[in-house]
This record gives sequence, structure tokens and C-alpha cells, in this order.
Amino acid sequence: MVEKSDIRVVRCGGSKINLRPSVFSTDSRFVLCASGDSVKVYSTRTEECLHSLQGHTNQVTGITLNPANHLQVYSCSADGTVKLWDFIDGILIKTFIIGYPVFAICVSEKHEGIIFLQLSMATNSKSECLQLVAVHLPKSAEQEVEAKELSAVCSHISSNPSCTALGRGGEFIAFARHLQLNVYFFRKQKTYSFSLQATDKKGAKNAFTCVACHPTDDCIATGHEDGKIRLWRNFNQKKEYTYSTLHWHHNAVNTLCFTPEGTHLLSGGIESVLVQWKYGADNKKELLPRLGGAILHIAASSDGQLFCTSHSDNKLTVIESNFKVCGVIQGLVKGDDVLTDLMIDPRSKALVLNGRPGHLQFYSLLRDKHLYNLDIVQQEYIYEAGLDQFEVVKAVFDIKGSWLATVEERGRKSSDLEFFLKLWAYDEKTQSFVLNTTITAAHTDRIISMCFSSSEETTMLVTTAEDGQFKAWCQGADADTQQDQNFWSCDFVGSYHNLKPTNCSFSADSSLLAVSFQEVITIWSPETWEMLTTLCQPPGEIRDLCFGRLSCSKYLLSTTNRNLCCWNLLTCALEWSTSVEVSKLQPDPLSENVAAFSYQSKHTDLFVFKPSEPRPLFTHKNVCSEKVHRAVFVPQEEPLNNCDESSQWLNRSQLYFLTQNMDLLTFNQATEEDRMLSSSKRLVIDDSVAVTPFYLLLGKHRQQQQNLNTPSYTGADKPQQPQGSATIKELLHTPAHVLPAASVLCSMFVNSLLISKTGVREEMESSEQEMDSEKEEEDSEEEMEACDSQQELRAQGSVDEVTPKLSKAQEKELKRVRKTDFSWMTGLIDSKP
Repeated sequence: MVEKSDIRVVRCGGSKINLRPSVFSTDSRFVLCASGDSVKVYSTRTEECLHSLQGHTNQVTGITLNPANHLQVYSCSADGTVKLWDFIDGILIKTFIIGYPVFAICVSEKHEGIIFLQLSMATNSKSECLQLVAVHLPKSAEQEVEAKELSAVCSHISSNPSCTALGRGGEFIAFARHLQLNVYFFRKQKTYSFSLQATDKKGAKNAFTCVACHPTDDCIATGHEDGKIRLWRNFNQKKEYTYSTLHWHHNAVNTLCFTPEGTHLLSGGIESVLVQWKYGADNKKELLPRLGGAILHIAASSDGQLFCTSHSDNKLTVIESNFKVCGVIQGLVKGDDVLTDLMIDPRSKALVLNGRPGHLQFYSLLRDKHLYNLDIVQQEYIYEAGLDQFEVVKAVFDIKGSWLATVEERGRKSSDLEFFLKLWAYDEKTQSFVLNTTITAAHTDRIISMCFSSSEETTMLVTTAEDGQFKAWCQGADADTQQDQNFWSCDFVGSYHNLKPTNCSFSADSSLLAVSFQEVITIWSPETWEMLTTLCQPPGEIRDLCFGRLSCSKYLLSTTNRNLCCWNLLTCALEWSTSVEVSKLQPDPLSENVAAFSYQSKHTDLFVFKPSEPRPLFTHKNVCSEKVHRAVFVPQEEPLNNCDESSQWLNRSQLYFLTQNMDLLTFNQATEEDRMLSSSKRLVIDDSVAVTPFYLLLGKHRQQQQNLNTPSYTGADKPQQPQGSATIKELLHTPAHVLPAASVLCSMFVNSLLISKTGVREEMESSEQEMDSEKEEEDSEEEMEACDSQQELRAQGSVDEVTPKLSKAQEKELKRVRKTDFSWMTGLIDSKP
């Protein structure tokens, strides 16, 4: 058994982006939101994700702009840290260690160097009461600093961050809990409390749900469970306070937000209608309906030109001030439960599962972006609790992605069950699926499972239902007209001893069909519809059923609540079995590997194996604390070349799974995850700075190539400047708005360019000495040439023959010989006897 080595479970795309209110940049070009353990930066124009600020190790619970620098943002997390980011460049600037889980953050311009956090000081993290703490941020040059100065502002505040708000730029803070509103004034250091009755004469529910403060006036707006909005005034005096009431929402008010100028108040709730109240004019309002899911949060830009609403269907809607929707940022929709399996569209390689009510969503895991929704029910959904409406419960693709089969139901919890089987054909023109056939009475009872044949030549759909039958659906010729028909019809109906079928699966070549009936597996031939054999399962109803792939196609796997069995179809005998409770069995379509999730001892373990060998290739203990019922293998964009036995199963496909808490997780290698986290996310001036186009042109590797091609110089030829390299590197790689003032950097930069005086003097002295020696040599050469010319003239007068002229090379060689010192020869001659 191979243990887990360097493979670990990580959160992948599809995190919630509606957990906390979003934040606009001051120029309204970007909108920031908390997404899992990261902060995402979106463009308000293109709706594209520009940066993902990664660094927290737990859920990000709040974000807010830095009032001292509008290009920076604070983020707090349940990991007990607060991080300061440069969201334009996607760089982590500083980390403040708090030491306690942080649930919300707020700042004010009047409180410089102080942030307000909502902490849970109790040992029980699920405590409903939190404490509001003022944290004095230490000024340090280190990137990671521990914040030790914590001062409590107020205790026993609501765990809902929407019930706490700063007023008038930080003069007071209002926080509500249950039926009590508290206002704390920082100067007076005094708290005023106001209470409401649980119900009035008309039976209204007066519990507080959200709080917002006017930016300039002494006015606090509160939302309540009965849909009313109260505007509180004169709250600095406990006995003379007053409030007025606004009412439009028929259910609880989820969020309130004043515009920056304070001229309007925005409210939202379960009705999915954005309501804009004119401040100072009673009941004068403007409505923007049909925005999708329930409105959870509202944010306004600093100039008041854009609004952003967060919805329960994991969506952000960007709205202009004239109440026109200008952008929609859709995340992975996560409802209370995923009724369909996790599927992969063979064409787009997108993840497909339940989305908006009555829809299937197509989500790109590679780009972490919602592609589109496919309306299956094709009916308007009414957002009201208690209504029984159609929901998509089953869906499956064929092997080529040309057909999609869906099942929608209504009345699952009642005896009046209504369901439809629909088949959708892919349209090349519209690049989407179009409804082809609707079957109103496919079975007499609920459909349990369905699957398409694995062959690309013929397409067949098999459904099993609680009525004790399984049916085969296919396209064929009409019996009356003998013409090919484009719609689907029933081709065969099968059963076995009036037992209820539970699962069905085709072999890799579609030559066999396996249908499980409680504890018995039946093998059928799709060509003749003859039952070939039966396999008797150990006691227990069969949960999962799947064939092996590639070289393991002769094996058939089945699971019960206690056992995992592998059958050999060539011998019709049990190959091997093991006693383990498998909650989900998922085969990899591109390899022989099969993944099995086992829940035991209050945690889930993963086993990856091949049907031909009972020994697991890979095991991972304690993957999560919940049961795993949804999983899927996603083809790798580029196949990996892992040689390690424990990671070879990730070469062609990557395993994704969904927990009961709706967390989408996957398995990654440590090296792959480290490669994904770019070093440019951190403000560290070292050799790990991200490679940019400018760095490619003038970077270090270009200098190294230059050094290899050119000869090395000595220190006298090229003086070194060690003090300038670090300074210039810091100037080039640090964002301008993060650097100190120019007056501080100027002297450092100029000094780095200057050469020391000692080096200059030595260089000048050495150059002067070289010039003097060269001049002396030239003078001596001229004297020798003059002597030679005189001797030549004398020789010409005495001798009639004329000596031939020497070449320049010979003259130089002669001069070199004349300069040679031959005094050693005289000593040698004198020493002879």
C-alpha cells in the first residue's frame, strides 16, 4: 500500500463569492470579493478575473480598502491573520498575526493605523457571540508582524457582520443583536442601548437583521425580520430617540446600504428586488426586480455610479446608478444539495451539475469561470419557501457529447409524484443543447439511474426505475413509415423476478449491459436483449456498479454498504473482495484506475486501485470529515509525466469531489501547487521575482549569456559597484506607490552610481605610470633610430655595395633584440679559464 507522499487535498475553483459584501476600487474599475481562502479582483467592464490574491490558509471573512492608500486592500481570515495587499499588481505587502479567528473587518479614516475586527475569544469557535476589538497595527519593516495591541470596544455582538456598522466616518459604531440596538461613541466612550418588543399588536417580528449608518447625518437604518426598515435619530440621548418606518419587503431585510452622498438608501431581501429609497422623502422608492437569487449584500462605489449586489446563487450583479444592469459575475452555484452527479461535458471539458433552480450549469474548472446555464425545466421559478417546484434530479452525457438526457421531478416529498424524461441534442449553430424529445410517462415510478452506451457508433440510453423495470431508449426507424426518426422511443423493457433495479452500466465496448437488482447483478446483451448470466452479490443492496477500462475491461466492480467486490466476466467468478464501506466509486475513463471513497470513524479515506490488483496504488487518509457522494475524473489539459508510483494516477486525469458542505476539492502535487503560486505574489526582492517581458530582455539570464560569450575582465579593467545593484533592483521590482518618498531614494540612488575616490586615484596613478613608461620607450626608440641612420651613412661611404631594406616586421624584431639585456653573457665569458 502506497501512502500519500507529496499529494495533498486543496480547494479548487468554485468557491463562494457571496459570503461578504464586495468592495469597489476608488476609480470603479475593479470589484473585489472574498472567494474561499483567496481574494478575487474582477474588472467591472469585462467581468474577467484579473488577480487572485492567495496567501490565507482558511476562509477569507472580510475585505476593505486601506483608507491611507486607495490601491491597497485589507483582508481578514479565519486563520487568525490580516493581510495587506496591493490588488493592482496582486502583491502581498504585509501580514499581521492576530492569533484569533477573525470574522469581519472595518476601518475608518479618523482612526489612522487602527482596524476593527470581530473576533471569537471563546474556545468554542461556533459561539454566536463575538467581540469587537480595535487592533493597533505595528509599524515594522518586516513582512510578517505580530499585532499585540488589542483593545476591546464592545462584547456580545451578533455573529452576523451585517449587524455592525461604523457611522459618520468613525465617530460611533452601531451594532444590533436580537431585539437590541447599541450605539457606542468613541469620544464619550459611552454606549446607548435601545430595545424593541419581540412582536407588536399586529404580530410583527421586530428582530434586527442588518444595520447601516448614514455617511454624514446622525441616522441609523436597521432592517428587521418582518420586512420593515427603521430610521433612528437622536440616538445620542437615550430618552429622546425617534425612528420612522419604511416598509416594502414581505420577508426579512437581508442588507442595507447608503450611497456615498447619503441621498439614497438601498435595501434587498429574498424577493430578489433591489429597492432604492430616497433619503428624506417618505416611501418614495425605485425598484429593480428579477435579479436572480435572494440579495444578501449590497455595496456602492465611492463615486456612487455603480452598485454591486451579492446573491444567494453565488452571483455578483454590477448595476449602474440609473438602475441598469451592466455586468454579471457568476460563480459556481452551490445550493443545499447537488441532486445530479458531477459530470464533464465531452466537448467543452466543463464541469456540469445543478445550478440555478431548474437549470444545469456549465463551469470551466481551468479558468474558474461560469460558462452558461441550460434551462431544463423551462418554467419561471418562484422564490418562496414551501412551494413544490420542478427540480433537475438526473443528467447524463453520451460519450461524444452530442446528446444529453435529463430527469426533472416535482412532488418528491409527497405521494403526488410528477416527472419528465428529456433528451437534448447538441446544435452546432447555437453551440448549445436543444430539446429534442420529452417523454412524460417513461416509467410508472421514480427513475433511479440512467446511462448512455459507450460506443460511438450507436447511441442508446438505459433507465432504471422503482417500478421494477429497466428500459432501453434509442433512435430508429418508424414501424409505419420505415423512415429514420429524429426522436427517441423505447426499444426494450426488462425486469428480473419483480426486484427493484438500482444501477446500470455499459462495458467499454457496449457489448454488455450490467443491471443490478438489489443483491443480484444481471448481464445482458444489448444486441439480442438476452440475459447472459447473473452474479450473486454478498448480502446488501448494491450501491455502485461500474466496468473496468482498457486492459481491465473484463472486470466488473460493485459495492454495498459493507463490501467492495470485483468480478471476472470471463470466468463469471468473484476475483477478489474486501470489507470496506464505499460511499462513492468513480472510474477514470482514460486509464484503468478506479477511485473509492470510504467513510469510517467520522472521516473519509481515498483508495485508488486497478481492478486487476486488490492492492491500492495510492491511499489518502482523512480526506475530509464528511461523506463524499459526488466525484468525477477530469482530463488533464496536458498529460503529466510522473514516474512515482503514488502519483502516476494523476498523469492523465485529475480527481475532483464534492463534500456535504458543498466544498469542491481536488488532489494536487506539492510541486504543482507551488508552481501555481507565483513568486510575484509576495513583496520580496530576491532571485524569485516573477519573469516579466522586461526581465526577459534585460534580465539576469541575458547577462549570464553575455558573460559566457565575452572574456572575463579583471578588477583593474572594470571596477565593481556592489552597493548599486541592490538599490537598483529594489527600485525596478517594487511598485511605485509602495516605495518611500523620492527625497529618501534620491540620495541612495545617486550614491549607488558614484565610484569611490580611492578607486579613482589608483586608476589615475596607474594610467599616468603607463603613459610615462610608453613615452620613455618612444624616446629611446627615436635615439636608436638616429644612431642607426648615422652608421648606415658611414657604411655607404666606405663600401660600394648597398644593403637591402628591411621589412617592418623585421625592423620590429630587430628592435626587440636590441632591447634585450645580454649582460649575462659577459659574466659567462669572464668565468671561463
